[in-house]
Amino acid sequence: MTVEQFDPKQTTTMDTPKKVLADQAEKAQSSSDAIENTSGRIGFVSLGCPKNTVDSERILTQLRADGYEVTPSYNDADMVIVNTCGFIDSAVQESLDTIGEALAENGKVLVTGCLGAKEDQIREIHPSVLGITGPHAYENVMEQVHHHVPKPPKNEFTSLIPDTGVKLTPRHFAYLKISEGCNHRCTFCIIPSFRGDLVSRPIGEILDEAKRLKAAGVNELLIISQDTSAYGVDVKYRTGFWDGQPVKTSMQGLCEALSALGIWVRLHYVYPYPHVDKIIPLMAQGKILPYLDIPFQHASPAVLKRMKRPAAAERVLDRIKKWREICPELVIRSTFIVGFPGETEQDFQLLLDWLQEAQLDRVGCFKYSPVEGATANELDDQISEEVKEERFQRFMLLQQQISQAKLAEKIGWEMQVLVDEVDEEGAIARTYADAPEIDGVVYLNGVTDVKVGDFVDVRITHSDEYDLWAELV
Repeated sequence: MTVEQFDPKQTTTMDTPKKVLADQAEKAQSSSDAIENTSGRIGFVSLGCPKNTVDSERILTQLRADGYEVTPSYNDADMVIVNTCGFIDSAVQESLDTIGEALAENGKVLVTGCLGAKEDQIREIHPSVLGITGPHAYENVMEQVHHHVPKPPKNEFTSLIPDTGVKLTPRHFAYLKISEGCNHRCTFCIIPSFRGDLVSRPIGEILDEAKRLKAAGVNELLIISQDTSAYGVDVKYRTGFWDGQPVKTSMQGLCEALSALGIWVRLHYVYPYPHVDKIIPLMAQGKILPYLDIPFQHASPAVLKRMKRPAAAERVLDRIKKWREICPELVIRSTFIVGFPGETEQDFQLLLDWLQEAQLDRVGCFKYSPVEGATANELDDQISEEVKEERFQRFMLLQQQISQAKLAEKIGWEMQVLVDEVDEEGAIARTYADAPEIDGVVYLNGVTDVKVGDFVDVRITHSDEYDLWAELV
């Protein structure tokens, strides 16, 4: 499991806001507006990380395929589904609050997602929910929907659902989940207890989905899982087939096949295993984006040991140096935990020294927070909130300085960017160095003659701690 929830700017969550998801669900069904349901309206709220978003997309797609209408309004819904997050205590509380809000506004609520694995906890607070399922329990969710809200009559317009299914992301980028579960047992994490051990998707199935997404207008694929580097280990990297050609079920095999699509491919949640070295030449050759999201979490060997992280940090700096020698354009983003139980001032200073030497491009940080059921709760030497806050501020100040200096170096560069937004004031785009919603952006003030999803060439004119400004070339 990785810790991916925190933004490098303000360390806010990666979670897409509930209202945004509701609005996008409404837009996603616009292609099927010819359907006039008099019943069978389902409200949907999705919380949590991008992996949860993919689960939500799958449920929404099945709802549409079964003839249900997805509505962004509590009042119009015959039932509300809440896809919950249960990773940290604040996420659990948000999920419980959202369930309560849905019950108060509508009264008929199904709960699914990671928090659904703790049914007793949910029912203790909200005993009137109609049903509860755990994460990626798609069939169980649909069975309960059918039980409480009868399936609407079939009609000719259901074929209007796109081949890619309902998506909660903008049309030009999409999350592509390659596996479920995780084989690691980090002491701060309880996600494996929700999602189980690693189960890799068949590589042909992944590549079919990627091909459909490109055909639908997607220009960027964000590869996600609990542990992207471990893809295929559960099936011993067996050879699969796609388009009549053999493809090895491995991260390298997947990246090589995806590179043939000719769109941006971005890797998230990559543990720094040795075989990651084989991916760097693909980046240097322009086959996939030179971008790695690696959740290092800390640099002190003592802290990493207490975390039971699967990769140590002793040689990571040397490997980063070699990666950059092979691919100078490589951008690395990461997340870190400060204030983990037993973290001494010496451990923390080691982390700061490591960060200074590593010169990572994008970094998020959060203060350790106990999670119900995590073994880290039982560790000795819990850190006070005051010390956590003080270390957090020191960490973020250093990374802000690193980020500001690295972005300033780009002034004068000509770069390709992908346009995310356009309004009367201009456009907002991203370079290859920026993942949507978690990294920085490029402001194109006054540029209004471009479209969302366009690739355009720009010259960088200005920078601050996290973002860039540019003009069209």
